[in-house]
Amino acid sequence: MRLMLVRHGETPSNVRHVLDSRPPGPPLTELGRRQAEALADRLADHPVVAVYASTAIRAQETAEPVAKFHGLQVDVLDGVHEVQVGDLEGLSDPDSIRRFGEIFLRWTAGDLAAAMPGGETGQEIHDRFLKAVSLICEEHSEGMVVVATHGGVIRLIAEYLADNVGPQLANAGLIPNTGHVLLEPRESGWHCVEWTGVEI
Repeated sequence: MRLMLVRHGETPSNVRHVLDSRPPGPPLTELGRRQAEALADRLADHPVVAVYASTAIRAQETAEPVAKFHGLQVDVLDGVHEVQVGDLEGLSDPDSIRRFGEIFLRWTAGDLAAAMPGGETGQEIHDRFLKAVSLICEEHSEGMVVVATHGGVIRLIAEYLADNVGPQLANAGLIPNTGHVLLEPRESGWHCVEWTGVEI
């Protein structure tokens, strides 16, 4: 089984560079909907056996065209939502963006006890997301499973799970709208096969 973690399509908050983490959140923009349709086209020849999405509307709308093409339903999955930014929610000023980045760097450096101001710790994010991954693995042993989720949490979880993703890639390898990270299990654990379409 391969696990594809896909960032949602464009939202109004993306356009305005606003920290927007709290579900259900806004829907996709018109461009975001076109991106979701293009994602379905890209995955047309892949052996998709299940499509999951976070509790955010934008993730569910991103997942729907993929699921429809493959004759599947979108399963909403707890635990794969975006990093909860707490007091930074709805902000876009440079200081707030800097504070988010500083905490993220601490997480990828191993300080999972660090928390967003009024928000989640890295450990809380790991725990909830890995629980969701375990549930997926229990349900599926073959094919490709697509999870429509969020950019920050994809980078954080990929760095934790994959044996070939280090802090440098997790910190710098920003995921564009409908970009993906593709993981596959190996004897030693998970391995990252692609990062936003680039083989690694």
